[in-house]
This record gives sequence, C-alpha cells and structure tokens, in this order.
Amino acid sequence: MSSFALDRLLRPKSIAVVGASPEPGSVSGLLLANLQRFGYAGQLHLVSRSRDEVNGIRCFKSIDELPEGVDVAVLVVPQVAVADSVAACGRRGVGAAVVFASGFAEMGDEGRAAQEAMAAIAHRHGVAVLGPNCLGFINFADAVPLTFEPVQPAPVRTGPRIGIVAQSGAMNGNLRQAFLGRGLGVSFSISTGNEAVLGAEDFLSALVDAPDVDAFAVFVEMLRKPAEFLRVARRARELGKPVVLMHPGRSQRAREAARSHTGALAGDHQVMRTLVEREGVVVVDSMDEMFDVTAILARYPRPVTEGRAAVASNSGALRGLALDFCEDIGLQLADFQPATMQALSQILPDFMAPDNPLDLTAIGMQKPEIFGLSAQAILDDPGVGSLIMPLMGGSPAQQMAKAESLLPVMQASRKPVCFVIMGDSGPLGNEFLERVHASGMPFLRSPDRAMRAMAHVHRYGRLHAEAAERSGEESGLRRDDLQPGPLAEFKGKQWLRELGIATPRGGLARTPAEAEALAREIGYPVVLKAQADTLMHKSDVGGVAVNLRDAQALGDAWQRIQSSVARHCPDIALDGMLVEAMSSPGLELVVGGRRDPNWGVVTLVGLGGIWIEALHDVRLLPPDLTEAQIMRELQRLKGARLLAGLRGAPPVDVAAVAAVVRRLSALMLANPGIAEIDINPLIALPAGKGVVALDALFVMDAAPAP
Repeated sequence: MSSFALDRLLRPKSIAVVGASPEPGSVSGLLLANLQRFGYAGQLHLVSRSRDEVNGIRCFKSIDELPEGVDVAVLVVPQVAVADSVAACGRRGVGAAVVFASGFAEMGDEGRAAQEAMAAIAHRHGVAVLGPNCLGFINFADAVPLTFEPVQPAPVRTGPRIGIVAQSGAMNGNLRQAFLGRGLGVSFSISTGNEAVLGAEDFLSALVDAPDVDAFAVFVEMLRKPAEFLRVARRARELGKPVVLMHPGRSQRAREAARSHTGALAGDHQVMRTLVEREGVVVVDSMDEMFDVTAILARYPRPVTEGRAAVASNSGALRGLALDFCEDIGLQLADFQPATMQALSQILPDFMAPDNPLDLTAIGMQKPEIFGLSAQAILDDPGVGSLIMPLMGGSPAQQMAKAESLLPVMQASRKPVCFVIMGDSGPLGNEFLERVHASGMPFLRSPDRAMRAMAHVHRYGRLHAEAAERSGEESGLRRDDLQPGPLAEFKGKQWLRELGIATPRGGLARTPAEAEALAREIGYPVVLKAQADTLMHKSDVGGVAVNLRDAQALGDAWQRIQSSVARHCPDIALDGMLVEAMSSPGLELVVGGRRDPNWGVVTLVGLGGIWIEALHDVRLLPPDLTEAQIMRELQRLKGARLLAGLRGAPPVDVAAVAAVVRRLSALMLANPGIAEIDINPLIALPAGKGVVALDALFVMDAAPAP
C-alpha cells in the first residue's frame, strides 16, 4: 500500500462508520463516543440499514450511497459481511478500512481462507485494511480515536512522543496505559490484529519519518515482512529514534500460541533477534522491560557509546546487591576518575570514601541537595555513561525534597538517568507523583528493574557503535556451478581451499588401491570417509573410520564402510572415499551459515564437536560483521576461556577463526543459491597456526539466478 493510503488511514479528514448504532455499549456506540470525546474535526458519515439517524447524524443506507472518496471506513459488521463491505468501499473510492471482526485466520483453515479472500479484494480495489481481529488505532496527535476501547484524549506533553504498534489489542492498551501513566507522551497507538493487508512493518514505515513520533514500542508475534522491518529499523537508527521490540516465540509453545492467536506462522526467533539487533533494535523479553527500556530511551535517545553505568543510593546495603546484580546481567560499572572522587568527597561526609556503587549515606535527610549535587558530579565524569539513583523515599516532604533536588539534573542531562524510590508498593505522596510524572523523567520503584533496563540502554549504544563500525559487505567468491541439494564433503572442502581455509591433506579414492596409494603419500594414521552428494550424515550409517594405522586396517575399513552404507542407503551410489590425514590436536569449534527464507543470511560460531550438543554454546551473527567484531563475539561465548587456553593449553588462533566466519559470510552473500554451510568441527590451532576444517557440508537451494 502507498504512503498516501496509509496517511488517509492514520490522519483521515473524513470517516465513515459502517454499522452505526445509538446503543452506548455497542461497538459502534463506543467508537462514536470516542470520536465525540476527542472532538474529531473532520467529516463524519454514518451507514445503517435500519436507522435514518444516529446521535443526530443522518445515516446512509449502504456504503454505495457514501460520498465519493471518504478517507477511511470503520466496518462494524460481522465476519461474513466484511469482504462485501471492503469491495463496496473500493467501488466508492474509500481509501482505507478498519476491520474489528474476528473469525478469520486465528480460527484455522476456514477462517484463513476467508481472510485471504478479503485481502485479495482489498488489494484489487486499493483499500488499505487494518485488521481484522484488531482494536483499531488512536492518533492522539490529530485527535482520531478509531477504536471501540473507551479512551480519553491524552494530555499535551512537551517531551518525547512514543508510537506504539502491536498485533495484540490487549498489549497495545497495556503499553499505552503504562506510558501515559508515567507521564510520557503517546502520539499513535495501533492494534494491527491479523494483518491481512497491512502489517506492523507498514505502520512503522509510515511513521518513522513523522515529526510527532520520537520512539517506537513494538509488540509482534510475527514479522511478516522482515526486509521491510529491517529497512525501517535502519531508518529509525539513522534518525536517532529508538525501536524497542517484544517478540514472543523463543519456545515452541509460544510459537504455537501465536498461531492460534493471530494465525501467525512464527519464524526462527533467534535469527530474527540477531538481524534486528544488527539495525539497532532493542529486543526485550518481558513487559516490565518493555515499559522501562522504552521510557528511558524515549527520554534519552542518544546512544551510550562511551562510558559505563553508575549507581548511587542512600542505602549502603544496596552496594553489594548492585555489584552482584550488575555482574549477573552484564551491566558494566564505571571506575570514577580522580576529579569525580574529589568532587564527591566535598559533598559527602568525611568518613565516606566515594566509590561505584556509591553510598550517599543518610546525610540526605538533613541535606537533600546532595542528591542532585552527587548526581551532577557523577554525570560529569567522562567515564560514566548512565546513572541509576535508587533512594529510600521517606515522608512525603522528604520525597518532594529528593525530587526537587534530582529532577532538574535529570532534565538537563544528555546521559540516561533513572530515578528509583525503593519500597515497592509503599505509599508515595500525590504531590511527588504529580511532580515526577509532569517531568516525564524515568521513574521506577525497583532497583533491579532499573539496572536491567539500563543494561538494555547500554546494549542499544553498543549496537549503534557496531553499526557505525561495519564497513559494508565484503565481496565473496561468486560460483556458477551450484546445483540443488547437498554437496559431497570432498567437493565442499575444495570450495573451502579456494577460500583460503585449510583442510587436512588428502584426496578422493575411487578404489582400495587408490586409497592405499593416497595413505602412503599422506602418511599413516589416516581417516576414511564415504563420499556422495546425498550422504549428509556419514557417521550415522557407518560411513567413517578413523585412526587407520596401516594398509590392512585401511582395506578392512573400506570393505566395512562400503557394506554399511549399502545396507543403510541402498539407493546411494558412492563417488568414492575421502582419505585424509588425522588432525592435529586443537579446540573443536563449529562455524556455519544458513539462509533463512524470511530473514536472509545468518552465520554461527561456537564450541563444536562433542560440545555443540552438550552445551549449545554458539553465537548467531549478522553476515556483515568485521573480523574485529567477530573476535569480540567469540569472547562472549560461555566457554570463551577455552579460547585463551586452560590448564596449560596454548591460546587458539582467534583471528583465523574470525577470518573463516567472514569468508563464509561473504560466500553466502555472493551466492543466493547456497542455503546452508556447516563446518563441524573446525579445529582452532594455537595462535599463529591457523585453523583446519575437518568436515564440511554445503547445501544448495537452487542454481543462482543469471
């Protein structure tokens, strides 16, 4: 759909309500009450077959009687009438339609067929459809509430405004109420439902350049247009507009629930996460994180690319708790510089040595100005990137004193600051709450939530820094010999050698005599592996023999492998057997890549061999990281200490591993026909000695396009 069609939907100058009713509790009645409350200033047309007027407004008997070119029609009709209504809208030049009705793809095959038929009609007539199975949307900026959820106009705020896009109507309302309740501005709140025609990506695209949206909160159970989402995320990053995403689906049961809820067929969650984070999107895993991270980033959108976190509290006990918790969640704490230590020493009592986390002591009860003074001194430290201030609240007067001291510093700061009054649900004074909410500053009741949210804020900064560091896609070797299906190991290893990736010395033998000749040339012991394009899992069918120390063992292994493969796979004709030298000892890693049908290329590196199934310690990576970035990702493995050498083992050649990942990524980007690459194990030798690929699997989707 064109941006013009979406603009007609989101900022309509004329609206038609189809199925108008005067009943206050009806869907139509609730919608009309919202329009009246918001004082919608455009033209409003009503359609009702049974009434001449509703609320004093004349009703048309059908959509066909509407004036030509109404911007949007809200279809308050049952499921069976939706398709015909959309067609009628198309005939009258209606630009868009909002469909509340359920009973479509979320109900199974029959409902999906009805949804597809309705979508086809909408596309044929050029009608931009929001829904079905949605709650509509609210445009607070232009006073357009096209929803039957009872809502009030939002107070006019001078601070940042959030655009909410959620497939779930309930989550949409949840986010909206949370942000408004915290004193944040919301400009758009959109429930996309089943997304028969328009998806979350379309609305993000329509709003990313809008001057009345400064940050996005997105809740989806599936992204149907990944390439468009990545494009919009990239644009938002360029504009400095944070995008916070919550996407259930890490577990199989969550993916099944998504399908039953919206008819969404969820893709690979980890692949999605890897590639959206590449564009600077912050992916969160809970509603609390969604609320908190969005609140902080909306107010402080400048990425924290330098400096670490600081924590300052009037609770000495919180120091140890913060040290533990920050280490657990990966939030690195800053070391205060000497000038900061000196400034804090002049503010705090003589007996208190400044450190991070900082104990502000109880002096603030007598001198509440120390909260603001301490915060400013910490924020002036160039090594500090953010500040969390978890404080005990005290009496209503003490609460206000803290707010008056701290909020001006927060409002002037370009570095993120989160104000916390501990005590969970303990009472807070009305005047204090009004002051905090009016400021729009990040405010929480839990130091744990604040620290977890700030960890995401720092990750947002790191994602931006990494995006700036990327130098673009490396040119990979273009191949014109791709055929659909898997590739025999000996062919795949030839490809690796052409990329400069070492493999064991050896070659393909077609007879036992050739195998013996190769073994003499290589030197015993050797490995023998059955070879055929379709023999992907050789070990499972007895197709591998290792540590063969002489010609007799080699000949016996040949016969044994040949018989075993013939027994398990009678339809496979072997190309021969690969004879290779036994490998030198080293750290077993896995390196691979695959082309997700929705998201594109993603690469993988981690502990391989026996470790991969036991530990599943791997990193999924975007395909365009630099070798320096890949080396940093290797240090984020749980078993990263193995790379540095344990118990006398030498450090491995991490640079050579990164080079392999980079070359395989470039190969996949240059050859759309390659669906999958798997090197397991890749032996990482001591530093400076390189790597050796012991096994290689290549799978092709199809020959590349000319």
